[in-house]
Amino acid sequence: MLKRAAQAALAAQAALTAGGAELLQAGRYMARGVRQQLVGADYGAYLAHMARTHPDQEPLSYELFFRERQEARYSSRTGRCC
Repeated sequence: MLKRAAQAALAAQAALTAGGAELLQAGRYMARGVRQQLVGADYGAYLAHMARTHPDQEPLSYELFFRERQEARYSSRTGRCC
């Protein structure tokens, strides 16, 4: 029984590396989108993005970030920094 489980795990891992990685990434993007729709924008993800791609800029405070995300969500204007 354990041998079959180990073989199944190896087969699943091989499927992921063979092409399932794209499917897994798509699932992550979908989960993130649903989470953003239900909960709102993720301040921690914003801070990580700012540190990674804009290290020379000061990130917004949580209050300003929340206000900006609400305005972006409910106004007709669209745009992104990157």
